[in-house]
Amino acid sequence: MDLSTKYLGMQLRTPLVASASPLSQEISGIRALEDAGASAVVLYSLFEEQLHKEALELELHLNAGTESFAESITYFPHTSEFHTGPEGYLDHIRKAKDAVDIPIIASLNGSTLGGWTRYAKQVEQAGADAIECNLYFIPTNLEILGSKVEESYLDIIREVKTSVHIPVTAKLSPFFSNLANVAKRLDQMGTDGLVLFNRFYQPDIDLEELEIKPSVLLSSPHELRLPLTWIGILYGRIRASLAATTGVHGPEDVIKLLMVGADVTMLCSTLIRHGIGNLRHIEEGVRVWMEEHEYESVHQMQGSMSQLRCPDPGAFERAQYMRAVKGLQHVLQAERVNG
Repeated sequence: MDLSTKYLGMQLRTPLVASASPLSQEISGIRALEDAGASAVVLYSLFEEQLHKEALELELHLNAGTESFAESITYFPHTSEFHTGPEGYLDHIRKAKDAVDIPIIASLNGSTLGGWTRYAKQVEQAGADAIECNLYFIPTNLEILGSKVEESYLDIIREVKTSVHIPVTAKLSPFFSNLANVAKRLDQMGTDGLVLFNRFYQPDIDLEELEIKPSVLLSSPHELRLPLTWIGILYGRIRASLAATTGVHGPEDVIKLLMVGADVTMLCSTLIRHGIGNLRHIEEGVRVWMEEHEYESVHQMQGSMSQLRCPDPGAFERAQYMRAVKGLQHVLQAERVNG
């Protein structure tokens, strides 16, 4: 049985890829992911803002007191002599490449065009096999048009693609007025892959301290339906590789996503919740299902239930929504009768 798949031009042993998470912060964790069956690893994200913060903090500490003691100006070296850039991340890439045989994909989360391209070049030089651009931007300015937001995404990918020779993917959120058009335009400019979807950060409120606090929740299986829907719609209409992330928790989830057209499925929450070894369970579950249903390869099932090949293409569109609403009405009526 052949579980291999192609993603970003790379031949992978299986469609199971470890997505960006704290699990890749240590080389031992990356080795464990490979041993458990991950066919590639996306490293935790490098945030441009964090690098700026580190540089500013160093500047503050080095300059503290210099206005009081003139001789202290020459006591410390200049900030340019300190490594406040992405050196730690770049070194992590080098060590990861030496430690494992599977592809290592860098994850970048920039805030300026210059930052995106500068760090993209550096991670390529460090040996990364590909770059995942984690595009996360919440427009809060009431004057910014949606078209401007879309153009900023396109500009980032265009600049990163121009600056490196390795594959570049765009990790998107689903919040566009026409995601299909954004995907088409990214594809036309040569984006190597789309990762669907980036989860929307939603803060919480601490009622005791009366302050806004960060809140990161692990995904749940029902969130699978969003990437499943859009991958099913995009499959066969764009050339870019399609990666599914968010809501991938078990072998059934992987199979569904492959059938709508995903090239790979990315896992994070399930590995944090159940341990890295859960990868073995998921791979074995995929194998068993394929044997029972007489599939000889992943390629054979890929896209078989996409909108292009589905016996009922309307299942991905408005007509199915109407059916779902009517189905819910029948359920409510039945409950009233039984109640």
